[in-house]
Amino acid sequence: MNRNRMLMIGMAALAIAGVLTLAAYHAFIGKVDAMKRRTGSVVVATRDLGLAAKIQAADLRLVELPTADLPEGTFDDATQVVGRGVIIPMTKNEIVLQSKLAGPGAGAGLPSIIPDNMRAVSVQVNDVIAVAGFVTPGTRVDVLLTGSPSRNFNNMETLTTTVLEDVEVLAAGEKLQPSAEGKPEKVPVITLLVSPEDAQKLTLASQEGKIQLSLRNPLDAKKRNMIPVHNAALYGIPPTPPPVVVKVVRHAAKTPLPPPQAVYTVEIIKGHERDQAKF
Repeated sequence: MNRNRMLMIGMAALAIAGVLTLAAYHAFIGKVDAMKRRTGSVVVATRDLGLAAKIQAADLRLVELPTADLPEGTFDDATQVVGRGVIIPMTKNEIVLQSKLAGPGAGAGLPSIIPDNMRAVSVQVNDVIAVAGFVTPGTRVDVLLTGSPSRNFNNMETLTTTVLEDVEVLAAGEKLQPSAEGKPEKVPVITLLVSPEDAQKLTLASQEGKIQLSLRNPLDAKKRNMIPVHNAALYGIPPTPPPVVVKVVRHAAKTPLPPPQAVYTVEIIKGHERDQAKF
């Protein structure tokens, strides 16, 4: 086999490989285009849906969208969505996703947006307690308590302590969403989202003294475990120490020992031997 024949065979092999590669590429592109052209029915919102809203049939419609570009958790049947509550607000023409809805049977309204193992507790407020109305849904607050630790001691000083830190405001009055303009809202009741343990603390604090809410920067999530402040500290006076409780320990009376009995000694003489016996 001469050199020219070898060169011709090599060129023919390269040409065949190029044709096969081009054919495979066109076949792959065709499959990708077919997948992109494949569409399916998807449920979308016909209007803006706010937090805790109950979805009605009129709030939904079906549209045809490429299935390859759809996110996970879409619906192809509107009956799967009707009656469920919204836990993440949606806008008009937005795809309805499973992650934005309360679970089936959870209903709508405030209960549907309470996460698992959490509780919603309301406290009565005024303009001062609610920071002039700037405590609105979505903000975060600390809960302060001012009162006396115990009513058993007349000289016990008043103090202020931070009962809860970095608590989410779930609702202000009956509103579950803040105003679009960010304006303050004067309401008589604020609802906080807390754990079951903190719900007990908050309820007890509401009965024991005066509640005050302290508004936080939403980016400041650090908890500082604040030390309680006594009223004497405002005047530079050391706090009065609590009264010393003297514990009296009474011991049981000891039973007196019986008096020693008299001992009699008798001398016994046997010839030249002497001995003693005690009775």
